[in-house]
Amino acid sequence: MSILTFSKSSNAVSIRFDEIQLHVILEDGRELSIPIDWFPSLRDATQEQRENWRFIGDGEGIHWEELDEDILIEGLL
Repeated sequence: MSILTFSKSSNAVSIRFDEIQLHVILEDGRELSIPIDWFPSLRDATQEQRENWRFIGDGEGIHWEELDEDILIEGLL
């Protein structure tokens, strides 16, 4: 008997916001939708501040310099 294992990538490749959620697209095609209320600094930020982000660790996390906010993708899974 053989067991097949599949490795899914949990690195982010894109993010976007709507009025109430942060949407994170992963390398393997999954999309996570997270309430921005979970992150008060993002909830209270302007749209311009939310859009001023960069990936850290090749997509392992997201960083907002001006908001001093870091989100690790692993913590969202």
